[in-house]
Amino acid sequence: MIKFIFKGIIRDRSRFLFPVLTITFGVALSVLGYCYFSGVMTSWIQTSAKFESGHLKIMSRAYAEIADQVPNDLAFIGAKNLTADLKKDFPELIFVNRIRFGGLFDVPDENGETKAQGPVMGLAVDLLSEESPEREMLNLENAVVRGRLPEKHGEMLISDEFARRLNVQLGQSATLIGSTMYGNMATANFTVVGTLRFGIAAMDRGTMVADIADIQAALDMEDAAGEILVFFNDYVYREEEAEIIAETFNAKYSDENDEFSPVMNSLSSQGGMADTMGMVDSMMGIMIFSFIAIMSIVLWNAGLVGSLRRYGEIGVRLAMGESKGHLYRSMITESLMIGAVGSIIGTALGLAFSYYLQVKGINIGSMMQNASMMINDVIRAKVTPFSFVIGFIPGLIATFLGTSISGIGIYKRQTSQLIKELEV
Repeated sequence: MIKFIFKGIIRDRSRFLFPVLTITFGVALSVLGYCYFSGVMTSWIQTSAKFESGHLKIMSRAYAEIADQVPNDLAFIGAKNLTADLKKDFPELIFVNRIRFGGLFDVPDENGETKAQGPVMGLAVDLLSEESPEREMLNLENAVVRGRLPEKHGEMLISDEFARRLNVQLGQSATLIGSTMYGNMATANFTVVGTLRFGIAAMDRGTMVADIADIQAALDMEDAAGEILVFFNDYVYREEEAEIIAETFNAKYSDENDEFSPVMNSLSSQGGMADTMGMVDSMMGIMIFSFIAIMSIVLWNAGLVGSLRRYGEIGVRLAMGESKGHLYRSMITESLMIGAVGSIIGTALGLAFSYYLQVKGINIGSMMQNASMMINDVIRAKVTPFSFVIGFIPGLIATFLGTSISGIGIYKRQTSQLIKELEV
């Protein structure tokens, strides 16, 4: 029976070509839309991880409890030795030391007197080591608005808006006034060699980036770090694997009775990230559902139109004695076969485009002349196992619903009216 229905579909282009093309187009868009939204979320996680949380983060236990306050007085000492040991224990991971700090940014005039001041929040990263991945990780090359990146100790970058507000010129000296790790007053002179755009208003209003060795010396934090960020080699976050690594690390290195012992937290367990990721998942689910619902309506209407076009055919089959139940079931089977063919072709096309976006991406750098650290100028999709089946939701269910609803009319047909209908 199925073979007979399939032959009938193939031989009648009006019943096959248009419905299959419609389903193919709708399914391809559904798959591509899902992969695109998955890529957007992955990009958001990567950006957050590279700049703030890492895939995992190591802090002292005391620091971790109030990490939002950036308590450098609770940073742990011995970061260099700890990092060396971790590279042996976890060779598949990347470790980078970071210090976040705050202070007062003082700009002197030609006489050395204060010309302008402003509060500044800072980020200390390894900018000068050849093996350091920080420049590429933070997208510093593309984020520079004026000037260049630091090439030697004593040089720093500040946000471009901050520099313009304080009238800071490239090559000018400025002073960071803050507090040391032990609570004493600290001052350090830096040369501004470049300006950055972060893409976040709060950071663009007053942020500086300097080499971590300079900040360690300025804040009396020799061989200390507020945070050690940990990344997978491919920079792809895998939550289950991250949780296992965190448990292994804490079992070996962390002591619950020592507030200055290191503790490792995964990305999802930091600062409400689990709630944020859940919210993003929900938003992405709503967007995907809305997109699929729209495509389902389109395919539903296609099924309704197809059934209405066959009004006369249905009358002939009923007049020849075919039962209404058999006719209804055969039409549903036919619609499912058409939906399956269209879904397979559409899924293949959608996955092909999605894979291209995942590997090559679309560079929108020319549209983003004012580049920033926080925005990736390459749009990428992400192909997941669910991408292979999501297209069948609108492809099969929508065509099934369309045929089911339109086919209800079969049971309303009166045999006594068939001759009159066929005469028309």
